[in-house]
Amino acid sequence: MRIVLQKVTEASVTVNGEVVGQIDRGYLLFLGIIRGDTSAQAELLAEKIVKLRLFDSKEGKINDQSILDINGNILVVSQFTLAGRLEKGNRPDFTPAAPPEDAKVLYEYFIRKLEALGVQTVESGEFGAYMDVALRNDGPVTLILER
Repeated sequence: MRIVLQKVTEASVTVNGEVVGQIDRGYLLFLGIIRGDTSAQAELLAEKIVKLRLFDSKEGKINDQSILDINGNILVVSQFTLAGRLEKGNRPDFTPAAPPEDAKVLYEYFIRKLEALGVQTVESGEFGAYMDVALRNDGPVTLILER
């Protein structure tokens, strides 16, 4: 399971001209599910993300607060291309990506886990759709998490 986390002041995802997910301050998560990934991995990553301290305190202390501390929001966007490999040739190899039916189950499980851990608002894109993602990166802060 591979996640690209971006700390944002705002983010949205649009499908066919319609906004399907939108947040203000929080995290935009691009989630790639690899063949063989499990719900245990999804749980560990969700727990790690909600505990990450990437927000400054009101007193100005750097990286002092978590998404829960600031009542922040999360937008989760499925992105099978995160499973892509580029070792050979010039065309990405996406065969490591989990089959869509398996990936969707873990994608939805991951979202439910974030909600269960107390994230104020968890929005999402549309699994398997062509999506336009807009964001305003805060910092900028971008991290890659793998499990």
